Amino acid sequence: MHRTIRLTLASLLALSLSACGGSKPIRYYTLQVPAAPTLTANTSSITLAVASVNGAQIFQSGPIAYRIGVNEIGTYQFSQWAEPPVNLVRRRLIRMLRGSGDYQSVTELGTNSGGQFVIRGRLYDFEEVDSGSSIAALVSMEFDLYDRKSGKVVWSHYYSQSEPVQTKDISAIVTALDLNLDRGLKEVAAGLNQYFSTNLGKQS
Repeated sequence: MHRTIRLTLASLLALSLSACGGSKPIRYYTLQVPAAPTLTANTSSITLAVASVNGAQIFQSGPIAYRIGVNEIGTYQFSQWAEPPVNLVRRRLIRMLRGSGDYQSVTELGTNSGGQFVIRGRLYDFEEVDSGSSIAALVSMEFDLYDRKSGKVVWSHYYSQSEPVQTKDISAIVTALDLNLDRGLKEVAAGLNQYFSTNLGKQS
């Protein structure tokens, strides 16, 4: 009986060691970073500060998410973002606004940051959606513009779109999320530009 126990323990140990040696590596993904903006003379007096983007806890960590049905979200164990999606969204937006050349400055909101206007955002969805017959990359987010001088929200924009994915491959899903996010943030940038073009005289 003791011999049987020893053989069983040895077998379990061997299985454990083989499992550790053959574990699947974690793959990390990130989004495309827009090209560095061309420095041009800008006569705009508008200064923007971009606050941290809020979101559910799942978007404040690394795993890539997928939706199961209407109310359940899961994550891939071995496929993760290089940094939390809320950070990726904020960094992309700042880069895009700086590259537009429409503003005197665009900075991250901090204890010493200036800027009359603060852009605040929330990420609602940033995941794969598999309906069985099709796969899509869903991005839903909302941004508003807070005027420090008046103490009011003066503009807001909600975006929610799905980008088709041809294959259930993580790299394809990441590419679709990237394209979808880029489209949504361009809407945000265009909306901000339109707001200031229309209301700049009232805000000065």
